Amino acid sequence: MTDYVFTKHAADMMEERNISEAWVWEAINESDEIFTSEDGNLHFTKAITERENRVLHVVVNPSASPKRIVTLFFDRRLRSKK
Repeated sequence: MTDYVFTKHAADMMEERNISEAWVWEAINESDEIFTSEDGNLHFTKAITERENRVLHVVVNPSASPKRIVTLFFDRRLRSKK
């Protein structure tokens, strides 16, 4: 995905939280939901079946070129309806 780059923080969070890069791309490309926050960042969410349908939340700055994956985490506030 050459349209996107990981910030150091996002890469660190992937490693620390044991989140695979494949899951990040799944969240971006096959999102359950996408919304824009007040700061203009895009938020992608996706239930990850391999993690008991926990919802992965990926935050992207779309204004940067290439787009920057700012952070990612399993969002405890969101629950999959699957």
